Amino acid sequence: MPSTALLTDRYELTMLASALRDDSAGRRCVFEAFARRLPEGRRYGVVAGAARLLDALESFRFGPEELEALDRAGLDAATLDVLADWRFTGDVDGYPEGELYFPGSPVLTVTGTFGEAVVLETLALSVLNHDCAIASAAARMVTAAGDRSLIEMGSRRTHEEAAVAAARAAYLAGFSSTSNLEAGRRYGIPTAGTAAHSFTLLHATEAEALRAQVDALGTDTTLLVDTYDIAAGIRTAIEVAGPELGAIRIDSGDLAVLAKEARELLDSLGATRTRIVLSGDLDEWAIAGLGTAPVDVYGVGTAVVTGSGAPTAGMVYKLVEVEGRPVAKRSEHKATIGGRKTAVRRHRETGTATEEVLVSRGTPEVGEHDRLLQVPLVRDGSRVGGPSGGAALEAPRDHLRRVLRTVPWEGLKLSRGEPALPTVLIEGSGS
Repeated sequence: MPSTALLTDRYELTMLASALRDDSAGRRCVFEAFARRLPEGRRYGVVAGAARLLDALESFRFGPEELEALDRAGLDAATLDVLADWRFTGDVDGYPEGELYFPGSPVLTVTGTFGEAVVLETLALSVLNHDCAIASAAARMVTAAGDRSLIEMGSRRTHEEAAVAAARAAYLAGFSSTSNLEAGRRYGIPTAGTAAHSFTLLHATEAEALRAQVDALGTDTTLLVDTYDIAAGIRTAIEVAGPELGAIRIDSGDLAVLAKEARELLDSLGATRTRIVLSGDLDEWAIAGLGTAPVDVYGVGTAVVTGSGAPTAGMVYKLVEVEGRPVAKRSEHKATIGGRKTAVRRHRETGTATEEVLVSRGTPEVGEHDRLLQVPLVRDGSRVGGPSGGAALEAPRDHLRRVLRTVPWEGLKLSRGEPALPTVLIEGSGS
């Protein structure tokens, strides 16, 4: 991976240069990344992106090209000398990927010198704000879909690298596959794709186009049938591929009505096992509205890669402790509580979660059915914990499925309401 050191805001280095000048850069500090609130209408958030952030941290180095660029930008020589040897030697703790978070949850805690930790702010927030937003929206879609599969197909609706990250976050949240081939290569996500209307229009007849696809890909392929007349397209698809056709896709119109009519027609043609794939501006609300329709697979594009109306998780990265002393911003509208937070999620004996307790500068009591939420991610600058790359996705997928089952049923509704779990913040006196 190329250097990630310049994927940052200039003000991080402004602060570093100033702290070096007055000898405060070496003070031991704790920063926390958290969301003050959930996006409007959301009942929970899903943590995603931690593994991507750790990958980026390993490449956070100021080589000759980066230093030359900063020199041209006017950074002073003393700061450039420090950056030339910059290495993060501190600790990082955080909620594991696939965990739920709520307002105030310390999703990421960075401990190190001020000079080490402050320059990571932009990188940490850019990864977490994007990936958590996508995963949170995708999880709502997965819940709305029930036992039906979802394909992420939003690459054409976002930046090319954001598309790869979005595919990863959506798969972590429970999507079955992605149309993005780079996400498939980089993270081992299953890929899926059929054809666009342009392929049908390329040919003199719809039958000619569908036959070409079947000849190339076999009868288990998915044929797009709504270029012209859907009923005629379905008949043509079965004539070409036979009743063992894998699936048809409908991308426009009143999808609930069309799915019902398509199912009836397929069954009448003997294609009782041919699946129906629906796409076309779907989001969690539309998916929920199709709950009684005979649908097998949903294809979701724009809504998932844009967070379904909430493209950022709204996380902030705040200094909460300096050399063991709690510090906090006290402005009227953005006040925070100082001191490092320890988080525990409380559960009933039945397994249902009841609240998230955050203790500042102390350790909460952990009952038999409770669970501490943060895990170590980096120690003394070195990454610890599980695998990276594609292998890192199966554990968080499983974890998210488990924790969603602990949420009170009303917390999984799409309707607006309070967070699924209340956050209880306790100011301790130190450990």
